[in-house]
Amino acid sequence: MQPSPLEGRGCREATGEGNGLYPERAQIPHPALRATFSPQGERVSSTPMTAAAHMSRALALAAARVGRTGDNPSVGCVIEKNGAIIAEAATAEGGRPHAEEQALARAGERARGATAYVTLEPCAKRTSGALSCADRLIQAGVARVVIAARDPHPFASGVGVERLRAAGIGVEVGLFADEARAQNADFFARWGG
Repeated sequence: MQPSPLEGRGCREATGEGNGLYPERAQIPHPALRATFSPQGERVSSTPMTAAAHMSRALALAAARVGRTGDNPSVGCVIEKNGAIIAEAATAEGGRPHAEEQALARAGERARGATAYVTLEPCAKRTSGALSCADRLIQAGVARVVIAARDPHPFASGVGVERLRAAGIGVEVGLFADEARAQNADFFARWGG
């Protein structure tokens, strides 16, 4: 198996400055967004956001829920198609529903052929018996999933990635992995990640 071209890449340029689009939410920690939007939220460039910017947004969504998701990790999910965000979500308070589940529901049919940026490997099994996030991504017909960090929990732990790949979905792992692990340090410590 070939490593992802994004494997191990991280963001050491975090500034903590936001882009003004979501003032009620956590700040977006990547300078790429400053080049696209002014601090007032006005578009200053028609250049599509980069993979780094999309994952930074997913990390910012997750950051707003850290410590409020029960035993579950705080995960962010951004769904992008043709360079534009079509849906986004973070793990809900108490840990359910998961970020992917909410973002896919918001995207609806627009998710077909899109790319999902997720801060943690999608689950492959749910304690509730509900459809897993990996299966939801497959059913939605996303073309690609970019994952920051692999999930050490037994309900994911590589199975989510393999299930997506087996369904023909392009999967890349490692973009901002260090940041994603740091964001959910307690979860990773609990599950040996």
